[in-house]
Amino acid sequence: MALPAQLKPIQHHLRTAQEHEKRDPVVAYYCRLYAMQTGMKLESKTPECRKFLVKLMDQLESMKKELSDNDSISQEVVGNAHIENYALKMFLYADNEDRSGRFHKNMIKSFYTASLLLDVLSVFGELSEENIQHRKYARWKATYIHNCLKNGETPQPGPIAMDEDEEADEFGAEGSSGPGPSHGASFRGGPPSESYEDKSLHPGPSPGIGFTPSPGLGPSGPPTTTYNNIHIPPGAHAPANTPAELPPPAAEGVKPVPMPRSVPTVDPTLLNAQQQGGVHLSPEDFTKAQKYCKYAGSALQYEDVSTAVQNLQKALKLLTTGKE
Repeated sequence: MALPAQLKPIQHHLRTAQEHEKRDPVVAYYCRLYAMQTGMKLESKTPECRKFLVKLMDQLESMKKELSDNDSISQEVVGNAHIENYALKMFLYADNEDRSGRFHKNMIKSFYTASLLLDVLSVFGELSEENIQHRKYARWKATYIHNCLKNGETPQPGPIAMDEDEEADEFGAEGSSGPGPSHGASFRGGPPSESYEDKSLHPGPSPGIGFTPSPGLGPSGPPTTTYNNIHIPPGAHAPANTPAELPPPAAEGVKPVPMPRSVPTVDPTLLNAQQQGGVHLSPEDFTKAQKYCKYAGSALQYEDVSTAVQNLQKALKLLTTGKE
């Protein structure tokens, strides 16, 4: 069924769901859940939109049953960690390619897809300021590099100055990802005549990524805000198995070298920790402790020992003292 024009802002989230149908069904599920929730806010009264959204709801119900034994579906805390880690994994891959001066369509696609998945995190609650900044930076970088390559210019690698007001004016009105401020996180206009998106990943005549060339976003744009101090998530090297499936064009014999990880000192008082007398834990405390443990498990999937230890220490302290 064709996507109604009123629901155009969710088209890229639905495409991301389609791409991950087999690669990562959890990502596909939450992309569709985000699209359904956002679509309901955009337009649910016209017959064509209502029909489309009902079909999307049915698809979500079917997926939920198929994935009922998956903790990332049955437990929101685990699902939140799964989507956030996946989004930051893509962000890190694209950021490392960018900082290394390797500009190609898969890196652009990874930046943009990471920003879409950070949109999806809103199904679990309000986005953190850190993730809002990551989303904005990823979308802007994707647009900036796309425009440079399209215009035959060489992008400047790594964090550079960015005109926030100009970006918000260009992309902040139409096609926003939901009600309220878009934080410069949406793209205006239809697909460009030429796209750096990997067409092979999308069967059928689907539109391009939606990068609209803008002269103001080229390398000569006036700098007003610097992103030199943007916080990069734990594990600052490109993961071995990045979501962008096609290998980037790189010189032979050049292999990414993982950065050495420093393991934090373990608090000795937690080694033989037992709950202190008179400590009464609330349901919220148990939920927080569970969240810390899940985050630790997710961090270990990416060999991020430091983050895992930190979260386990937080869980132990909360369970034994009732305090964070």
